[in-house]
Amino acid sequence: MIDPKLLRENPELVKAACKNKNVTIDVDAILALDVKKRELAGQIDEINRARKAAAETKDVEHGRALKQSAAEAEKELSVIDAELAPMLLKLPNIPSDDTPIGADESANVVLRQVGDKPQFDFAPKDHVVLGEALGFIDIEKAAQVVGARFAYMKGDLVLLEMAVINFAVNFLTNEGALKHLIEIKNLNVSSKPFTLVSPPLMMRSEVMQRMARLEPRDERYHVEVDDLYLIGSAEHTLGPLHMDETVKETDLPIRYAAFTAAFRREAGSYGKDTKGLIRVHQFNKLEMESFSTAEQGIDEQNFLVAIQEHLMQELGLPYQIVMCCTGDQGDPDARHLDLETWMPGQNKYRETHSADYMTDYQARRLNTKVKGEKGSALAHMNDATVIAERTIVAIMENYQRADGKITIPEILRPFMGGREFIG
Repeated sequence: MIDPKLLRENPELVKAACKNKNVTIDVDAILALDVKKRELAGQIDEINRARKAAAETKDVEHGRALKQSAAEAEKELSVIDAELAPMLLKLPNIPSDDTPIGADESANVVLRQVGDKPQFDFAPKDHVVLGEALGFIDIEKAAQVVGARFAYMKGDLVLLEMAVINFAVNFLTNEGALKHLIEIKNLNVSSKPFTLVSPPLMMRSEVMQRMARLEPRDERYHVEVDDLYLIGSAEHTLGPLHMDETVKETDLPIRYAAFTAAFRREAGSYGKDTKGLIRVHQFNKLEMESFSTAEQGIDEQNFLVAIQEHLMQELGLPYQIVMCCTGDQGDPDARHLDLETWMPGQNKYRETHSADYMTDYQARRLNTKVKGEKGSALAHMNDATVIAERTIVAIMENYQRADGKITIPEILRPFMGGREFIG
């Protein structure tokens, strides 16, 4: 949720954010309700002061009349609150100054490309052809068991995924390695390592709403009898770890990492490429979540992106970093970067990672505060992908061989018993 003070003092900025993020909402109506709410709150305060004075002078009749007036005003206030609260929740975050303005992903800006695309002396195959030929991917049986857009991963491909996760986790929990990355990237952040978490895979609807991730609901899997939603990413249940808490500034940054299944209905993917392990309804993902001060928010996001890039470079995968435009951001995002990895079997870059900086938007809804020498303030929150199944897709396609086998990236071989290839 955005700062109400910002809404009152700079409504045009909020209107521009709504327009640029393709959010249709009447900002003027919100402002009018906000004025009425504050007027009523002031009237109630005045009535209560008058009631106190009437009690002191033992003016029972006047006190009774004031009590009735207060009840009527509070009833009117509750009606306004019921109308205003959901409207405030729909207001998107204000995009950062360096976020490009655009209606959709076509306006995204490539910031840099890193790594050389592999050259093959044969026609490269996509991951589905590779995986099915090697018995690593079974889409047909998954369709029989659960339906379309699910897949079985089997055998050495699962070992490869576990190797990538172990490789990444070792890095995230190694303060010396993080410190070295910070030094070579000249970043102004702490080298504090990540705390590993095994979080719940379901959450209450009201908490997901406070995380600003409940909508669009048709993207979520809902257990109606318990009113629980399956998470679409580990950050959904990592973010509320400090809900309704005040943390010490000296404890920041607080960094978490979790490897979980993620569940998405992909309701908006009609007409898009949904082949194989791309846009499936269930996939595995290692995710980062970070809490910092406002002053460190963007630096922290840049650090998370540096981690993403470092791991991809170690894996030898070519990629590009993309600044997402306003129309391709989520509503809670102030600054959104994607890492897209080259997929030779598809002859294109595909999004494999994202990094979202929410400023204090989520923290205001979650009531997550930071207490320091200058008092209390809202925390600033970041989340970012470390590794997802699309990374495994990228390894398969970039490291495929003419004989149909897949070379294991050298950095992963210690995690796979020294083996050089699978298949």
